[in-house]
Amino acid sequence: MFKNPFSFEGRIRRMEYGLSLILYIIVYYSLLFGSGMLTGNPSTVGSIVLFVVIIPLIWFMIAQAAKRCHDRGNSGWWQLIPFYGLWLLFADGEYGENAYGPNPKNQGNGNEVEQIGSAE
Repeated sequence: MFKNPFSFEGRIRRMEYGLSLILYIIVYYSLLFGSGMLTGNPSTVGSIVLFVVIIPLIWFMIAQAAKRCHDRGNSGWWQLIPFYGLWLLFADGEYGENAYGPNPKNQGNGNEVEQIGSAE
């Protein structure tokens, strides 16, 4: 879980996407509170820290959503559709490998043991 969190390559499961979203929200609001934006008296240093940290944080969330789109068999651009992020939380990924890589659940990746023959 969380292998290459800033990469746009591959697929991730719903669990990793959901944890990424929770982590994003916690860090984002912690930064807002720490910079004074939520309390109404922003500081200059807090605003600079917020600006410096928010860029990688947004990159992280966009990359995670793109990988979740890949798990559904769609391009990462689909995350621009309104409310598609909610769909990514609840919809199951494609079974087996797709154009974006193997299934993160290891289902249908061709590594299952086939039972051939009869019970003798």
